[in-house]
Amino acid sequence: YRHLGLAYIEPELREDRGEIEAAARGEHPELITRADMRGLLHCHSTYSDGKSTLAVMAEAACRAGYEYFGICDHSRTAFYAGGLKEADVLRQHAEIESINSAFENETITFRILKGIESDILADGSLDYPDEFLARFDFVVCSVHSQFNFEREKMTRRICTALEHPAATILAHPTGRVLLRREPYEIDLERVFEVAAANDVAIEINANPQRLDLDWRMIGAARKAGCLFTINPDAHHTSGIADVDYGIGIARKGALGPGEVINTKTLKQFRAWLAQRGQP
Repeated sequence: YRHLGLAYIEPELREDRGEIEAAARGEHPELITRADMRGLLHCHSTYSDGKSTLAVMAEAACRAGYEYFGICDHSRTAFYAGGLKEADVLRQHAEIESINSAFENETITFRILKGIESDILADGSLDYPDEFLARFDFVVCSVHSQFNFEREKMTRRICTALEHPAATILAHPTGRVLLRREPYEIDLERVFEVAAANDVAIEINANPQRLDLDWRMIGAARKAGCLFTINPDAHHTSGIADVDYGIGIARKGALGPGEVINTKTLKQFRAWLAQRGQP
């Protein structure tokens, strides 16, 4: 690059999509790195279909250098994945409070956050009553069934869920499973507009079987005003490291750390949750 008199371009951006001209104008995006990541917001445990216990998952996240760990086991409709009934959620919350108290007593700043991966039902409603959803620190919304809706119906279904006050994150937005299931029909640009209007973050799911959102759609989500989150969707401690794949996708989409909500410190993230939807 120096020999040709060109500004350096990060390898992930070398796609002939205007990056040479942008670099010539001095527009060098600051790309997110693993060091920017402060928390994980979508992981599972043996409470649903995970292979490691909540305590073991949290300990692994703490050892990996994260400040917080959002547990998001499946909600009750996902019976095929051991979805949590209300009593199971209350039992999990009691364990979270006990573990967090132990961290506090040992002056460890790491915390577990109470999340749930709530199924988006056919009509766009979420998979618990509103008063029960209010018990969670944040709610990850996702489609796990009835993938064959036509484009308008699926788009309306997801947009309805994003307008729910409890919705915090839209997980794996197109539902694809690589080499197994194609993305469902959906108007992503409309989904991005509704997500941005309701302060719902778009997930870059780093699980190697998903890698969803696709990096080619990051620009459209950014243009709509969306924030993002990068999560491993880990079902075992070994899956926590998959976040690196999501960081690669984010860098390919030219995302900077300020656009990803789990680069916030625990205090900043809690403040962001508290002010969502406020003018």
